[in-house]
Amino acid sequence: MLEAGFLQLAQWLLTPILVLLAAAFIYALWMAGMVAMEAWQRRGNPAFSSLQLAAGMDFEELELLALRRLEPLRLLSRVTPMLGLIATMIPLGPALQGVASGQGNAALSVFSNAFAGVVLALAAAAIGLVLYSLRRRWLLAELLVIRKRLGAGQ
Repeated sequence: MLEAGFLQLAQWLLTPILVLLAAAFIYALWMAGMVAMEAWQRRGNPAFSSLQLAAGMDFEELELLALRRLEPLRLLSRVTPMLGLIATMIPLGPALQGVASGQGNAALSVFSNAFAGVVLALAAAAIGLVLYSLRRRWLLAELLVIRKRLGAGQ
């Protein structure tokens, strides 16, 4: 009875996970556009800075702001592969049972859908990792410039 409950729970999780994967992929594409726009702005203006030290803000708060800007991309690149694995594993159990019972064609359809989920997840994660790396490098360079400016002003 416990195994049947786990199986049913896993089946219920499939649709929300697929929705999350679709949202993650759309978010990855949206962020790719945002980073491309930022790259365009940086190319046209070498002094471009997305971090601004506001009045009353110390350097540690600015570092926290930079981390907040990076965190969604970091999570995208790390969580989406796990969601893709879950989206692949859930349908595989019933598909393997179908193969064992001689329903190979139906199992192939399930396998195709399962692998589509993982491909979408890996694509979103790859985009997220590239964007995270770019943004991280830019923000660290900005923090270095601000730190030097603050050190020179003292």
